[in-house]
Amino acid sequence: MIRKTTGTVTIDHVASAAKVSIATVSRALNRPETVSTALREKINNVIKKLGYIPNAGARSLMLKRSGTIGAIVPTLDNAIFAQGLAEFQKQLNQAGYQLLVASTNYDPVIESTQINNLLSRGVEGVALFGSSQEKDALKLLKTRSIPYIHVGTLSTPLNGFASGFDNREAIKLGVEHLLGIGHQHFGILTGITANNDRANDRVQGALELLAQKKINLKPEVIVECNYDLQEARLGLKKLLLSNPKITAIICGQDVLALGAMLEAQSQGIKIPKELSIIGFDDLEISRHLIPSLTTIHIDAIGMWAQAANHLISQINGVESLPRKINTAVNLVIRGSSSAAGKYIKKSQKKATP
Repeated sequence: MIRKTTGTVTIDHVASAAKVSIATVSRALNRPETVSTALREKINNVIKKLGYIPNAGARSLMLKRSGTIGAIVPTLDNAIFAQGLAEFQKQLNQAGYQLLVASTNYDPVIESTQINNLLSRGVEGVALFGSSQEKDALKLLKTRSIPYIHVGTLSTPLNGFASGFDNREAIKLGVEHLLGIGHQHFGILTGITANNDRANDRVQGALELLAQKKINLKPEVIVECNYDLQEARLGLKKLLLSNPKITAIICGQDVLALGAMLEAQSQGIKIPKELSIIGFDDLEISRHLIPSLTTIHIDAIGMWAQAANHLISQINGVESLPRKINTAVNLVIRGSSSAAGKYIKKSQKKATP
């Protein structure tokens, strides 16, 4: 009969209860193929009854691997990151890896610190969101021979790997839609473009396509703000004050579009009759808004799943891996966009969110 041990249960307790050596328990845990099935089952039964939890640090030293992979994202507030990381973790767990997550608040200096923190914990690979990292941080990963992959972009600094999409081309799907239904007066509501390659690329993509159609936007109708509902509401006010003739707002992210819609509705502006609004990301809430949001859908689950599998393949030494893995992107037309109507002067009420 195995007696439960009070206090910390060690490998010594397991070995004693199973009547085997400590080395045999260690092999059963770390190299199970070297132990017979019957003995392995016996040891596992003892472990379950005693509630023994192997020391991860000691296991890492023995195997010369940690079994962990890191992921660094700009923020944990955005649902699109939570959804993607959940899939990323699922894929890693199926391959026997654990996930360590860090965030940067869109600051490349913080990101460099987080990369160092993950390396100090022995991660075997790192997923980085976007490509705005400091070059020295990427060089460190290469110097240490740590596999890594950029997610959410196809930009690959230092000839790295990427799982994502071309943000410049993706935003054009929405702009083409607005142009196709007759809009000529635009405003852009974007995230802060400094240190954010995705936000910057979306702005540049929109401006590029508009310029091809002889529509050149002035700086005052391009408003940058944090991904925050209140800031987005203030951003829409600023846009409409700059040019009340705007009939279409191109938003670089769904949260910004939601804030713009709330502000427009509070001012009595009819969406989409007087103002069309499009977003980017296709968050779950976007389809439930009234009116529902026209937006760019990103296959975030597929993107992160591909990133996880590619990173695992790198760690396992698989050769001839693709440098860039394209993620599916498509326009979802919903109720927040319609044909441009006759210009109607929009009211400018001082609405309080």
